[in-house]
Amino acid sequence: MAVPAIIYLMFNQGHPIAVNGWAIPTATDIAFALGVLSLLGRRVPVSLKLFLMALAIIDDLGAIIIIAIFYTSNLSILSIAVAAISLAVLITLNRFGISKKAAYFIVGSILWVSVLKSGVHATLAGVILALTIPLHAKGENNKPVSPAKEIEHDLHFWVAFLILPLFAFVNAGVNVTQISFSQMSGSVPLGIIFGLFIGKQLGVFGFSWLAIKFKKADLPKDSNWLQFYGVSVLTGIGFTMSLFISSLAFEDASVFQYTDRLAILIGSFISGIVGYLVLRTGK
Repeated sequence: MAVPAIIYLMFNQGHPIAVNGWAIPTATDIAFALGVLSLLGRRVPVSLKLFLMALAIIDDLGAIIIIAIFYTSNLSILSIAVAAISLAVLITLNRFGISKKAAYFIVGSILWVSVLKSGVHATLAGVILALTIPLHAKGENNKPVSPAKEIEHDLHFWVAFLILPLFAFVNAGVNVTQISFSQMSGSVPLGIIFGLFIGKQLGVFGFSWLAIKFKKADLPKDSNWLQFYGVSVLTGIGFTMSLFISSLAFEDASVFQYTDRLAILIGSFISGIVGYLVLRTGK
């Protein structure tokens, strides 16, 4: 995540407004990246699919932490205290093996409101709540249950077919008739495009290569370096979280004539196409 941020800053150092967007190219979009892999079927080993999924999840969590730390202001001590108490209650419910989902929803709602009012972005509340819901617990008659899996199953339809498409529809709107080529050659769009396409693959492939060479990790099973590089290129698909961070970094959405949004789409598109072609030829 550091490499794309550094590349973006190289393009925008000295610009007091543009520099706020340094985190835009840092995250990988899970759905679209895995969607590209699914088009390749058995050409890509399962180990690489698991690697990309794990990396994208950690990337998103990292992006949420970045939002909480760097894109918050006017902190409310009272609201943070209420959030801390709510978190303590959630952890207690987990430790005592409480399987009633309603208990987590009620306390989670209080946590979400308090985090929202605290000045820290409320997306952090969702992650905290999810981490406290038990994966394994005992229900009625001591029957083993998994509240976390049940909630995930219940929410999947709404997230996949309503929330995610609605988010993409609302946030990705770009009026290309008002954007010129000279505007797209500005420091912000170039920083985003190169950050996503060049920065992500350099960061993922470079640090992974070092980890493997120094015997800290192994190349994913049944894969080769070319396939691993192709997956690294796919990590430059940063659609949803990048758009989200962009909206926080530039509160006035039109400050750069929406070139930031178009740059995210271009960088993600190039990463998807190139990554797909590399994986299709890499055996």
